[in-house]
Amino acid sequence: MGASDFANLPHIGESVRRKEDYRFITGAGQYTDDINLPNQRYAVFVRSPYAHATINSIDTAAASAMPGVVHIFTGKDLEGKMGGLPCGWLITSTDGQPMKEPPHPVLALGKVRYVGDQVAMVVADTLEQARNAAEAVEVDYGVLPAVVDVVDAKGATALHDAAPDNHCYKWALGDKAAVDAVFASAAHVTKISLTNNRLIPNAMEPRAAIGSFSRANDEYTLYVSNQNPHVERLLMTAFVLGLPEHKVRVIAPDVGGGFGSKIFLYAEDVALTWAAKQLNCAIKWTADRSESFLTDAHGRDHASTAEMAMDKDGKFLAMRVHTDANLGAYLSTFSTAVPTILYATLLAGQYTTPMIHVEVDAWFTNTAPVDAYRGAGRPEATYLLERLVSRCAWDLGLGQDTIRERNFIKNFPYQTPVALQYDVGDYQAAMDKARDLADVAGFAARRAASEAKGLRRGLGYSSYIEACGIAPSNIAGALGARAGLFECGEIRVHPTGSVTVFTGSHSHGQGHETTFAQVVAARLGIPVENVDVVHGDTGRVPFGMGTYGSRSISVGGAAIMKALDKIESKAKKIAAHLMEAGDADIEFKNGEFTVKGTDKKIPFGQVALTAYVPHNYPLDKLEPGLNETAFYDPVNFTFPAGTYICEVEVDPQTGVVRIDRFSAVDDFGTIINPMIVEGQVHGGLVQGIGQAMMENCVYDKESGQLLTGSMMDYALPRADDLPQFKLGTVCTPCTHNPLGTKGCGEAGAIGSPPAVINAVLDALHPLGVTELDMPASPSRVWEAIRAQAR
Repeated sequence: MGASDFANLPHIGESVRRKEDYRFITGAGQYTDDINLPNQRYAVFVRSPYAHATINSIDTAAASAMPGVVHIFTGKDLEGKMGGLPCGWLITSTDGQPMKEPPHPVLALGKVRYVGDQVAMVVADTLEQARNAAEAVEVDYGVLPAVVDVVDAKGATALHDAAPDNHCYKWALGDKAAVDAVFASAAHVTKISLTNNRLIPNAMEPRAAIGSFSRANDEYTLYVSNQNPHVERLLMTAFVLGLPEHKVRVIAPDVGGGFGSKIFLYAEDVALTWAAKQLNCAIKWTADRSESFLTDAHGRDHASTAEMAMDKDGKFLAMRVHTDANLGAYLSTFSTAVPTILYATLLAGQYTTPMIHVEVDAWFTNTAPVDAYRGAGRPEATYLLERLVSRCAWDLGLGQDTIRERNFIKNFPYQTPVALQYDVGDYQAAMDKARDLADVAGFAARRAASEAKGLRRGLGYSSYIEACGIAPSNIAGALGARAGLFECGEIRVHPTGSVTVFTGSHSHGQGHETTFAQVVAARLGIPVENVDVVHGDTGRVPFGMGTYGSRSISVGGAAIMKALDKIESKAKKIAAHLMEAGDADIEFKNGEFTVKGTDKKIPFGQVALTAYVPHNYPLDKLEPGLNETAFYDPVNFTFPAGTYICEVEVDPQTGVVRIDRFSAVDDFGTIINPMIVEGQVHGGLVQGIGQAMMENCVYDKESGQLLTGSMMDYALPRADDLPQFKLGTVCTPCTHNPLGTKGCGEAGAIGSPPAVINAVLDALHPLGVTELDMPASPSRVWEAIRAQAR
């Protein structure tokens, strides 16, 4: 079955209400913190108050004697009994040497490297007792100089012996000499320098974990708020604890949001699992919001310079980019891939730029580790490119839409100069629809009305593209991935014709229990209510790679489709036997098997029952049952794309920016459930606009203290900060997966930040303001206006 056939099935393209929502809105969801096990104790982590310091001594005597304290573990207790936390992606430097990969101990050994670094774990009978004892642990620190800004990392006091200059790697893509030659003869060159500000994830549910151990069967169980339980188990058993994988079960129940921050293997998960056996009890830990601010892996944090060489008409000839990427104090699970494989390969965008050279230097600093956050490299690439493209338009006196249309890719498949090959797209259609939604034709009148009130109005464009569903495994492996990137789906058809789906993808808000059910129901011609979806438990589901990178429907859904292919093939043989026909004469559509050229037909449910009650069944040819498993390893990424247009009004007297309207047009290929897709886009837009307008992680440059360590200091967007979004879609189905789908979960966060900042700069351009870094807070905007006036 091809993508075009699938798109025409019942249930596909329908806004089916989310099956999972009833339990959530009635309080019946079960999150990690809702779980309590027999013989359970509580853990609290002692964390470093310093960004960089030696640990001279740890005195736990007084704390250990306090009421209810079971045990206190330090790094010395774990030393030699386990490995450090691994990095899942190896990057090779331009000199052919592997990246610097310093140890990342589960509990700090000899040194702390950021505020919040875990120094000890206190286990007690109650949470209050554990907290009290943690405060009584005495640590003697020798404070060292700290560095927090990536541009200051070179030459600062070294964090790790393995990286004496704080440099992790230098990585490059493209032909530098050829690009430089084009720049030397270009009619015009535009250059910008910008920062992609650091973000702190704030999922509604903080990280939580419960480690337990059963002496009866020598098995560990970890309940954890995580996006990919199988990968969590693999990294923990193979690289840290050295345990047989089948002796560890990881269960990720309902998860209250992740946005990338719950992909990774964290130290707390390992410490709890290991200690559960040592103490012969279950141990529970739930982060408070302050801990989450300090220790959840942060996102973004790039400082970049980019240049575009053009001919006299604004046609792009070549681009060159240099980026300094902040990795934080340690290498997180996928941190090294974000500013390289997931960033540089997207710098072509939607444009026919013939040559691109990008160079990335990655650095260690005394800050929380940086890793994937909604979009992971794609927002950083899109922000840099779309800011540069709009600046090119202003420099040449062209419209932001004109310069984009002049350089759009028109013919597919298209091989970019940065490794990726786009299979399909229609960028002009998205641009046209976005302009209609945004009423660009009426902008001049709205601008005049704003100016009459002493306000400035601006229009900003962003034409993004992203690569979703990291693929294929063999290519990713050659680029440094230390795991496969396939997905698995298992279909169990029950005797009554109902179905249970087991998927390696994980749902933490995406609505998989609905959309995956729609896929199966559409294919088998059964009600959506007759399909249940199981995920998040390594003890129940086959090995899968979890959810991130907008991969679930295109990779996980494709695996399910492959399993359904096997179901249909076997079911046709059973149907052929029942209707006394040849296998080749059986057709299956809308839940019925028919014989070509006859009126013979039987429903899917009868075939399912026959598979399990084989009274009249060719047991010599077919095994009983109707269960199948399939793996899918994609042959390429999928490439969602679109154009976003933001319109803002700026008060030059106060610097306050108001987003008046925002229009977003996306191409997600085949859409399974429009309601869920709309919700995903809304959420992404809010997060992207939050980065552009207000979110900003700030460390004190001298002490390394996190200054934005709570919601008192770190601003998150609220409903009254946002307009009513206008959304639209165009559709060019993906050519290489059976669903024709492309990812949708990250698009809003990728395309929106440059649209907002381009709109603000468009408004301020008449005042001479040509540069502004995110976030466009009132103070920053006001200061930019004042600085230009001076």
